[in-house]
Amino acid sequence: MKTSFRLLFGCILAATVNCGVAATNPADLAPAAVLSIMERVADWQLANPSRHRQTDWTQGAGDAGFMALARLSSSPRFEEAMIRKGETNEWQLGPRIYHADDHVVGQAYCELFFKSKEDRMIAPLRTRFDYILENPRHFETLDFTQRRIGDLWSWCDALFMAPPTWVRLWKATGKEQYLEFAITNWWRTSDYLYDKEEHLYFRDSTYFNKREANGRKVFWSRGNGWVMGGLVRVMEHLTPGHAARGRFEQQFKEMADAILRCQQPDGLWRSSLLDPESYPLKETSGSGFHTYALAWGINNGLLERQRFERAVRKAWSALAACVNEDGKLTHVQPIGADPKKFDPESTEIYGVGAFLLAGSEMHRLLSSRP
Repeated sequence: MKTSFRLLFGCILAATVNCGVAATNPADLAPAAVLSIMERVADWQLANPSRHRQTDWTQGAGDAGFMALARLSSSPRFEEAMIRKGETNEWQLGPRIYHADDHVVGQAYCELFFKSKEDRMIAPLRTRFDYILENPRHFETLDFTQRRIGDLWSWCDALFMAPPTWVRLWKATGKEQYLEFAITNWWRTSDYLYDKEEHLYFRDSTYFNKREANGRKVFWSRGNGWVMGGLVRVMEHLTPGHAARGRFEQQFKEMADAILRCQQPDGLWRSSLLDPESYPLKETSGSGFHTYALAWGINNGLLERQRFERAVRKAWSALAACVNEDGKLTHVQPIGADPKKFDPESTEIYGVGAFLLAGSEMHRLLSSRP
């Protein structure tokens, strides 16, 4: 009997330690602690730079997080790192003219421009987007099997990569065509990929008829995290009274409800939202974007604090528990890897970007509490 009791107690203790959430000190949910771990993660990333091309989408997602941290930190080192990167890139975008993945780095360029007002930071971006406006690509549908369909926003990740960049350039220049392009093409993608029953996005049209082992539709966590992050990063530059904002708010609330239902007991989301049993590994990049978006929704009065705050706090605690002592963020699903099986120690700069974005809104949420 004593042996059985010790075995049972050991299993309970191990589950508690490995859970992440239960093992997290409540003191970690203080603004100063949030900022501290954000800086630790960012410093690790700066000391261990990503090998991806500097204008790659992976880098652009990381830059978005670094810019969020730069607005909170008293140290100039994070903004300075972004300026150095922009200078190294000569403020250029990625090489593909139309592809959304090669536009995302422009978000950081615009945010640096907002502060410095140096035209050189956005001049190549304006040239690129003006060319796109004058030479639009035409396809009858967004069917993902078409050659060169990547020139349009035909996969859900694109809604994080491109629309927030177009909206920021509109904000920087006042040129309405940039905003109109973002809005028109967001809703074209939504009309094609958004499932109005589940209130989630298919990754692209090749997933329409695929099903998980449990028979449910396939909705990737990180893919829908990109969309949730994209919604936030579009709406934050549209005033509440703007004519275009209401429809974005409606979709955001619908998706937030769906995402909330998919959160797992440990606070994170699994790689496949509707079949978590088939994807047992913890995953921090999709979870980071969901945490970012839900916390932003609370902070901006779009989501009920009483309903969502507990989930967001739990998510942040779980994310923080995936940070090693040296600041390395772990449990990031690699690009193109089998989402059912990957190294728990894996990291990527886009996961760091999601973590820093989530931290920025958690800091704001916790700072607003009495």
